[in-house]
Amino acid sequence: MTARRAKHQTGRTAPSEARVSFQAEPGHRRVELLVTPGQKKERIDKFLTAQLENSSRAKIQKYIEDDCVLVNGEPVRSSYKILPGDTITVNIPTSAPPDKAVPENIPLNVVFEDEHLIVVNKPAGMVTHPGHGNWTGTLANALLFHCNRLSTLNDGYVRPGIVHRLDKDTSGLIVAAKDDVTHASLARQFFDHTIDREYWALVWGKLSMPRGLIEADLGRSKSDRKKFAVVEEGKFAATEYELLKEFKYLSLVRLKLHTGRTHQIRVHLSHIGHPVFGDPTYHGRRINYGDPTPKFRQEITRLLKIIPRQALHAKTLGFIHPITKVHLHFDSELAEDFKAVLEQIG
Repeated sequence: MTARRAKHQTGRTAPSEARVSFQAEPGHRRVELLVTPGQKKERIDKFLTAQLENSSRAKIQKYIEDDCVLVNGEPVRSSYKILPGDTITVNIPTSAPPDKAVPENIPLNVVFEDEHLIVVNKPAGMVTHPGHGNWTGTLANALLFHCNRLSTLNDGYVRPGIVHRLDKDTSGLIVAAKDDVTHASLARQFFDHTIDREYWALVWGKLSMPRGLIEADLGRSKSDRKKFAVVEEGKFAATEYELLKEFKYLSLVRLKLHTGRTHQIRVHLSHIGHPVFGDPTYHGRRINYGDPTPKFRQEITRLLKIIPRQALHAKTLGFIHPITKVHLHFDSELAEDFKAVLEQIG
């Protein structure tokens, strides 16, 4: 989303005004800059590199990528060009992030591995790669410890081997590359949507149709920049669904992505009135179906204690092996909390 630009003002060139606010996120120092009249039009990453002490352009670009930089209250890209009147807010980590991911001895559920790639059944709660607020304990850290080498494409220092991502609290299959040739080939298959991926989700309510296609453009929420929503100016997104089993007040569905937008499944299902059960971000932890009697509330509360996250699992994954050209297909067991809820309602 492009930040709202202030009208151009004329006047003599003056240094930008800065003030430090102590109302920042934990572990961060907040700096606010007001772009003064006469300031020339330039990229925000270049501007901030000159304005902030002990900063490099690469570090500023990382802040921007991690949504630590806002212009007039909105996240921007590094290419955004500042204008007089812009208010720039920067949340600077008080402890600098590592220059590269480090190996950590974290157990992995390896489904398949050869000299070129590795397929892992990622547990819920594990972040895919280091980033804002999660510099350690990620899948990338675990892969570095487990594998002798990983690809260096797509910021190989911080995201070694990572070809695609799963949300932190989504469990399931994910593939990582050990060399750049394999990485590039897998990335192309994801871009061309020739990867076979199937998700299972437990959603609120009973679907009116046993199968269908949800097509709704997605973008950042205007009320909360950390969320995504169906918006008119968003990017095209399509999710195919099929009912697998219907329960009293929940439904088990199979899903296939036609596009790969952030939080796509979760936002689309919430948009059609069937949020993923347990989803704390998109209305899955409140009663969305049924008669909210005290007994029913107690039952839902008990189920939500079993699964403290969205009941969403990347169940299958299929692709052409970049080197052997053999089609590989993998299926995974549902996470224990997901299975426990199914057993309770079934």
